Amino acid sequence: MGFNHRRGLNPYTSPYTILDCGDIPISPFDNALALRQMSEAFLELGSRTPALSEGDNPKPKLLTLGGDHSIALPALRALNKIHGAPVAVLHFDAHLDTWNPARYSDAWESPQSDFNHGSMFWIASNEGLILNGSSAHAGLRTRLTGDGWDDHIDDDRQGFLRISSDDIDDLGTKGIINVIIERIGLETPTYLSIDIDVIDPGLCPGTGTPEPGGWTSRELIKIIRGLETLNVVGADIVEVAPAYDGNGEQTALTAAQLGFEILTSWVGSGMKQRGKSGFTAGIPDSNKDEL
Repeated sequence: MGFNHRRGLNPYTSPYTILDCGDIPISPFDNALALRQMSEAFLELGSRTPALSEGDNPKPKLLTLGGDHSIALPALRALNKIHGAPVAVLHFDAHLDTWNPARYSDAWESPQSDFNHGSMFWIASNEGLILNGSSAHAGLRTRLTGDGWDDHIDDDRQGFLRISSDDIDDLGTKGIINVIIERIGLETPTYLSIDIDVIDPGLCPGTGTPEPGGWTSRELIKIIRGLETLNVVGADIVEVAPAYDGNGEQTALTAAQLGFEILTSWVGSGMKQRGKSGFTAGIPDSNKDEL
């Protein structure tokens, strides 16, 4: 059962090959070594020649499932080497994740502790991996450190546009989609990063840092579907913590559906570029709100 009626195709039976690459083996005892292992694995996988390599798809696209959000840093390092330039980041999350580690300093500072699931975009920005001025957060509702706007000021320096969770009340899903597309553009190579805590914990409790007041799974799926025209070159779905999930495993189910939507959009976009009309007929009317 893989036919996506929304898009009019089955991504698993298309000319594109979808492979499960398994788990990247990493050390649970050494943060620096784990980062090196992930960085080398992402570069190796992302540098391989895909089964269909003609046209605008010369490299494979990696969808990573997690797990800790820090995996975005090695993914961005690999994409920088593969594409030879920084990429935009579209980041769905309740939190900024551009936190300066110095704002959490204590008496036992270490380079390894600077790298974590809330600082990886700060590190990536300082390494020149993120395209400044074309990136965006969406679904934000986090508290800030200190007594002022320092976190937002630092986030501005890193070139992110901030879309809050509350903005959906005024803009709707179509408005959020339009703001993101206007910000990033349709040609810019983009890394899509989805922290499952962007969804309200009443619907997706299986995550480590839940924040009340989030979007519904229905709203997020609608937004992801509306962003198919972006040039997404890599993606992740992270921070799913099965130990905290409900009896119905609703968090895992939502993450799986998001992954299916991303794969469908990649295949649909690729088939459209290849001119296969049979795979483009399923695109719904842009004026119709399917959900």
